[in-house]
Amino acid sequence: MKVFSKMEQYDYEQVIVCQDKASRLKAMIVIHNTTLGPALGGTRMWPYDTEEAAFEDALRLAKGMTYKNAAAGLNLGGGKAVIIGDPRKDKNEEMFRVFGRFIEGLNGRYITAEDVGTTVEDMDIIHHETNFVTGISPAFGASGNPSPVTAYGVYVGIKAAANEAFGSDHLNGKTIAVQGVGSVAYHLCKRLHDEGARLVVTDIQKESVQRAENEFGAKAVAPEDIYDVSCDIFSPCALGAVINDDTIDRIQTKVVAGAANNQLQLDKHGEHLYKKGIVYAPDYVINAGGVMNVADELNGYNRERAMKKVESVYDNLKKVFAISKRDNIPTSLAADRLAEERIEKMKHARTSFLRSERHILSRRFSG
Repeated sequence: MKVFSKMEQYDYEQVIVCQDKASRLKAMIVIHNTTLGPALGGTRMWPYDTEEAAFEDALRLAKGMTYKNAAAGLNLGGGKAVIIGDPRKDKNEEMFRVFGRFIEGLNGRYITAEDVGTTVEDMDIIHHETNFVTGISPAFGASGNPSPVTAYGVYVGIKAAANEAFGSDHLNGKTIAVQGVGSVAYHLCKRLHDEGARLVVTDIQKESVQRAENEFGAKAVAPEDIYDVSCDIFSPCALGAVINDDTIDRIQTKVVAGAANNQLQLDKHGEHLYKKGIVYAPDYVINAGGVMNVADELNGYNRERAMKKVESVYDNLKKVFAISKRDNIPTSLAADRLAEERIEKMKHARTSFLRSERHILSRRFSG
């Protein structure tokens, strides 16, 4: 692996490789940027085919957290950890205890949370070794299951996107096609239904679809048919890369806004949506409610305060739409610009402060 060339490409700060033979821990922690504060990002456990694949994933995810946290208005940088292994059969208590000690050794530069392949219970084990972990059990004064809070953020984000597309954020009577009805999307569908939206849903799990039909009066379609549904809002809430060459011209909607990560397969698909006049709510802006929620734990968790912060998803998307108009660029690029501008402002402020401090010191010691 050409580690330094990979790090230099997007200016990563630090890579930590963690190994413990007894517990079979093989992990990597990547810290991308700490301009805004310590790096916050989850720990993913996955049976990667190669160490290179694990490293590439950690790099990509860490950079994504920098942008997500910056666009969310959090005073946190971006980082991510990956553990190489099958979460269904390779977990053990000592593995997460050892991993917690590695995190503790970073003295707060990196704060972890759950991610794909890890759970609240895993975070609780890590917590035995370090306080630099979020998403732990409510018994420890934390937030517990983040799904309802993430869903609330997506809900207010859909309202912001609807306001941009239709001139009103009211969802009563709007047809919303929801792709995937998992934990987050279930709570989202409940809020949409309560506001009077007409739901069309799909999922590979028949039980999830039936639940949405029974509780929300949703219409069900086959997974492949969701792209052909004529709707006001298309809400991807399952897999990534669902906006791609095969689907983008099938989608019949005015808005794309959902909980899924990495909805665009390629950057060009954001440009395509923009040219078609479809309002796209960038995924890492609209689904930031979860990270806002766990970030509140760092101040001693307060549910009411966390939910109030999550409401800022609405205003953050308004900022993205304004930048898109200002610079005549797709909202996917505008979201990046929002994050980058915030980081650059902080870099400039710090540079100015350090220059001022050096000037004061030079005057003091020169006589």
